[in-house]
Amino acid sequence: MRECTEKAYAKLNLSLDVTGRREDGYHDLAMLMQTVTLHDELSLRFREDGQVCASSNLRFIPGDERNLAVRAALGFLEAVGEQGQGLQIDIRKEIPVGAGMGGGSADAAAALRALNRLYGGRLSREELERIAQQVGSDVAFCVAGGTALAKGRGELLTELKPMPDCVFVICKPGFSISTPELYQKLDRSPVGIHPDTAGLLAAVEAGDLRALCRRMYNVFEEVEDRRMRTVAQIKGRLLDYRALGALMTGTGSAVFGVFDDQAAAEAACAALKKEVKFCCTARPAPRLLE
Repeated sequence: MRECTEKAYAKLNLSLDVTGRREDGYHDLAMLMQTVTLHDELSLRFREDGQVCASSNLRFIPGDERNLAVRAALGFLEAVGEQGQGLQIDIRKEIPVGAGMGGGSADAAAALRALNRLYGGRLSREELERIAQQVGSDVAFCVAGGTALAKGRGELLTELKPMPDCVFVICKPGFSISTPELYQKLDRSPVGIHPDTAGLLAAVEAGDLRALCRRMYNVFEEVEDRRMRTVAQIKGRLLDYRALGALMTGTGSAVFGVFDDQAAAEAACAALKKEVKFCCTARPAPRLLE
């Protein structure tokens, strides 16, 4: 097999807690994470010229090692002793960029899964996740996805029972938020309220969607930043349309609502498409690798 395609699934943070700052300058996190059916699609094929590069339907997406999928591919090829093998990665982007949905991380993880298929499953999931850790903080989670608790920088993963079925309505306003900038602001105003991570895990274990939604919390929503007013407004609109809960994912700017009724979710999405730059529905995606 000389080429293959792979879906790259977006992620949502059902909770995000910052528990401390590390000596290496990064932060210790505790996050309940979920992959969703919104996805990019990657097409991979071998090249004869030894170059590893990417292209995308979005012109501003870099095609060199600034692209996480390219970095992941280079890491994979080194791990299997195939340095110098050329590879073309074509990415059709559907996940909003700068949304806190891990689009670049999802693409990198999809590249790892696809390459592993091209090479006959030479690496285990654990080996793929080790490569992923060197590429970016969320890439390790995106390798297998599903429902998981992520700690450390996001690389310490605990697989959980699948979250109850539901419909997400995902909204992204017309701006993105710089992750480093938001962390700097968080450092200047220490976290006062933390998510009930134990309660969230109990809700997942019990399959209790309403209890899960009541406990969803993202510490970045409390950062002093004028854009959080827009985030709060979108959350309010989702709750107006009968979402069980609403939250900003990652460091934003996307906001999602959780619905247990398909018709209500579709009505909310149709209305909010007139108010925000991007709006779609999605469902929880299952675990991709065992």
